[in-house]
Amino acid sequence: MTPPLSLLHQDDHLVAVHKPAGLLVHRSQLARGEREFLLQRLRDQLGQRVYPVHRLDRPTSGVIVFALDPNTAASLQAAFAARRVEKRYLAVVRGIGPQQERLSYPLREEDGRRPKAEMPAMEAVTEIRRLDSVELPIQVDRYPQSRYSLIEARPQTGRRHQIRRHLSQRGYPIIGDAKHGKGNHNRFFAEHLECPRLLLAAVGLAFDHPASGRRLDLCCPLDACMTTLFERFGWSGHLPAPPRHHDRRSAMP
Repeated sequence: MTPPLSLLHQDDHLVAVHKPAGLLVHRSQLARGEREFLLQRLRDQLGQRVYPVHRLDRPTSGVIVFALDPNTAASLQAAFAARRVEKRYLAVVRGIGPQQERLSYPLREEDGRRPKAEMPAMEAVTEIRRLDSVELPIQVDRYPQSRYSLIEARPQTGRRHQIRRHLSQRGYPIIGDAKHGKGNHNRFFAEHLECPRLLLAAVGLAFDHPASGRRLDLCCPLDACMTTLFERFGWSGHLPAPPRHHDRRSAMP
């Protein structure tokens, strides 16, 4: 039996949920052959209709918000489009990443329907900061030691695969990224560290509540895979705090 989704916040207007890694948010052209989607699972769990307002890539875990009525959905979609939503991600990358940097590499859309040459490059900005690092006495690549970093990423724009592509272009691909990463490091984490997934998690969202106007600051814990890895690497101090109220229903947050 599939366990229920973990609710991070719920009121009369919206609900925030912890999306598991590997689960598509809703039906799309990428969903051929898929039978399970986050939107349907959440709808069935709550017993009411929910409205998507933003997205997370299929392999990414973390916080995602759904509206509970069309007006709230429109307000939240406008907030995301106007970049009034603060987003915080944690990623495990290969190498010792920069202490702090603003990545500003224009990106073409990756929709698979048109040749890339026909797609205009659009502005894409990601603020990154290295929170911690580790060196393992194991040769995974050509060096006798292997180094990895914990990176905090705050995307200022919302391009598809933006964080993954920006970190890869900068030379610090995310572990578990089959498209933009390196296979030998991905296999090492899958086979020896029990992390066979993309190590990218959306751990925070902050925005003005569309009904009350009050600031809503959502924090999402990591899943078991990433939590165990953080503990193994000595990064426990960077684990996001679990929510104090998993299911809170009120008209105002």
